[in-house]
Amino acid sequence: MDFWASLGAGLTEAFAMFWETLWALVLGFGLSGAVQAFVSRERMQRALGDHRPRTIVRASLWGIVSSSCSYASAALTKTLFARGADFATSLIFMIASTNLVIELGLVLWLLMGWQFALAEFVGGAIMIALLGLLAPRLLGPRLAADARAHLQQAPNGHAGEADHTGHDHAEADVPMRSAIRSRAGWSDAAAYTVSDLRMLWKELLIGFLVAGLLAAFVPATVWQAVFVTGGGFWSSLENVIVGPFLAIISFVCSVGNVPLAAALWHGGISFGGVVSFVFADLIALPLLLVYRRYFGGRVTLRILGVFWLTMSAAGLAVEYLFRLVRIPEPDTRDAVSHLAIGWNLTTWLNIAALVAFGILVWLFRTRAESTRYAIDPVCGMQVEIANAPAHRRLDGVDHWFCSDSCALKWDRAHGAPSAPEPGRRHSLL
Repeated sequence: MDFWASLGAGLTEAFAMFWETLWALVLGFGLSGAVQAFVSRERMQRALGDHRPRTIVRASLWGIVSSSCSYASAALTKTLFARGADFATSLIFMIASTNLVIELGLVLWLLMGWQFALAEFVGGAIMIALLGLLAPRLLGPRLAADARAHLQQAPNGHAGEADHTGHDHAEADVPMRSAIRSRAGWSDAAAYTVSDLRMLWKELLIGFLVAGLLAAFVPATVWQAVFVTGGGFWSSLENVIVGPFLAIISFVCSVGNVPLAAALWHGGISFGGVVSFVFADLIALPLLLVYRRYFGGRVTLRILGVFWLTMSAAGLAVEYLFRLVRIPEPDTRDAVSHLAIGWNLTTWLNIAALVAFGILVWLFRTRAESTRYAIDPVCGMQVEIANAPAHRRLDGVDHWFCSDSCALKWDRAHGAPSAPEPGRRHSLL
């Protein structure tokens, strides 16, 4: 097959994967937006102050219902830690909010089989249990103190965490039942959904494109050279160790790495290796740079080591646990290569999802102006002003950001940020 034929086949495969998962993406992000709009975060901020088993379970459950992309999850984790949450528990919250979410499970099921969707939740529970045991010891009080000290420092002498004392920019919290019954509440949910998709569309596009091109251009023999096969336990061990490394250098995180996982599975990587690769979205290189900015280089290297260890261990444990209970692995031929577009149930689900998404966009565009939320001018994500990780003021106009990374990009585009208002400190990490 010549280059142009392979390119066409790769692009067709990428679109087929996108079409197969479109309704699930809309459903997952819609549910995530609703949860973000209707569930208060104040209680979770107050209750994650230790790493007892009960607290770890609570952090995991709140992470699941606070699902978001990896970058936003890292920013929220930083905020929780800065406001008094235990360091290990904050990291567990971040794991749950990115790897134990409905949109990830749905896309895994559709592209790779129900076994991988089940492995997401079983492996996620194993990884959280391992972190609960290891993180307090390997990321103990001394490193946590270093991370907090680094977080409280800023280049221009301001504190690392925004202080909103004396400036009530947010509306009073609306009870959940009232919010669900109101158009304003659903407009907020729609804004979260639309802004999350605007923030992640590049990740998703890259994931689908790269997966389609890998399926078309890279023969199975290449994957077999990267991942050892046919060696029993030692092959599985090598695969779960190498899987996270590919996630680090892929630069793709969140749901966007599932199409890549499908291409790897089709290429011959072990079941546990795929699971460890999917979990490793939180150690993609751009996120490691974010951790370094938040917590410092020494703490980031320790986070990388602990995450890599637990992700690999969880992938290996899931593979052998599924073998023990005789859960069959899906046929590698069913990943990526079986997809086709036609008038079937998937098409009708996608049409319904597009109609629903159109309604969400209409609610977003026609929503009343709110003093509780703002849109990040860099990535387009909706930000709750009271919990915004960063803020800038230019020419009398306030700008709120989902993370310090977005704030720094804004700084580079607009010059140095203005001096902080009296009574307010700006996040400049």
